[in-house]
Amino acid sequence: MTGMIKNAKLIHICKSTLMCPLCKSPMQVVEHKSLMCRQNHNFDFTKHGYLNMLTRPASSAYNKLLFAARREMIVESELYMPLHKRIAATITELGLISGHPLLIADMGCGEGSHLQTILHECTYPDITGIGLDISKEAIMMAAKKYKNHIWLVGDLAKLPLMDRSVHVILNMLSPANYKEFNRILTPDGVVMKVVPRPGYLKELREALFENDGPKTYEAGHSAALFEKHFRLQDVIHVNYTANLNKEEIASLVQMTPLAWSSNKTRMESFKHQDNTRITIDLDILLGSKT
Repeated sequence: MTGMIKNAKLIHICKSTLMCPLCKSPMQVVEHKSLMCRQNHNFDFTKHGYLNMLTRPASSAYNKLLFAARREMIVESELYMPLHKRIAATITELGLISGHPLLIADMGCGEGSHLQTILHECTYPDITGIGLDISKEAIMMAAKKYKNHIWLVGDLAKLPLMDRSVHVILNMLSPANYKEFNRILTPDGVVMKVVPRPGYLKELREALFENDGPKTYEAGHSAALFEKHFRLQDVIHVNYTANLNKEEIASLVQMTPLAWSSNKTRMESFKHQDNTRITIDLDILLGSKT
């Protein structure tokens, strides 16, 4: 079902920022109902307000239950709040330095809770968010819940965004396409990539895997690859522990792909704890164009 977009600011951003993923020409908003390019390729706003800009069908291993669990952990339990506050402070500082409106794009945004929470924490007054994910299910959830951002179903390999149009790219614990990130980043823009360090979710990994599983994360490889494409400006270490109750433990297990390959008995044993401590150990890599 076709929907409409009514937010004038978002309409302006769509017209000035989005690009046809088929022919790479600019887009126009038609009657607040769709985007159309010069070659008449058309993309309708759904009834929930998001755009599906995939050029061919795509599947995702992530499902609605996983994304619902993610939202629970991100929004309700605030497991990632110290991380969000650190990212928001950095974005606010960038905005104050630049003095102009900022466009923030979360690449691989899932159900949108990271982006929503980060922008809510930002104190810079003129920020617009774009969230993109290959999962239609995730973007539908994002668009239903968070109305003040632009939500796109799209492919990291064919981002439907104009060259040099995005001031800050977020890429949080998610795959990246650095060639495309470089293309859409403004000359003075910043890429903020969040990567796991060895202690990330260590209690969960140690509980789910005995000898043959992913017991540690190697942040060095991610940083080295990042530096091949961007000038590394800073690395911000974020390390803390949080206490989870029984419901939050179940959501944590539900949201992580680690559970897919774990021993079922060990997974059920971990889930049925009344409470546990969990470690968040991450690096925020800040990069600019080389």
